[in-house]
Amino acid sequence: QVQPVESGGGLVQAGGSLRLSCAASGRTFSNYVMAWFRQAPGKEREFVAAISRSGGNTNYGDSVKGRFTISRDNAKNTVYLSMNSLKPEDTAVYYCAADWTYSSAYIGVGRHNYEYWGQGTQVTVSS
Repeated sequence: QVQPVESGGGLVQAGGSLRLSCAASGRTFSNYVMAWFRQAPGKEREFVAAISRSGGNTNYGDSVKGRFTISRDNAKNTVYLSMNSLKPEDTAVYYCAADWTYSSAYIGVGRHNYEYWGQGTQVTVSS
């Protein structure tokens, strides 16, 4: 079992960059596929990015492809989301999610694929 804790959110101008971190407790972090989702006011929670256990596979939502990069450091039990060229429509609460998997290559893109969730961190992009 892991407990994700997000950090790094804040206020940034459009075109700027921000890096989110998600530290997950537990000794078996490398057995978990990790993902980022986001939820804007009045909207459903949206898939942003995911990374496989080994870090060898990644997947991105269409709206962030080419701008966001997900990475992980299994030695530090941490997953990162580097966000560049931020737009006002990126404004949302960003959630880190984790799920245990046997597969080193598996990536899930749906909310139902993830069992463990953080409390979220607010990202606000001003125009």
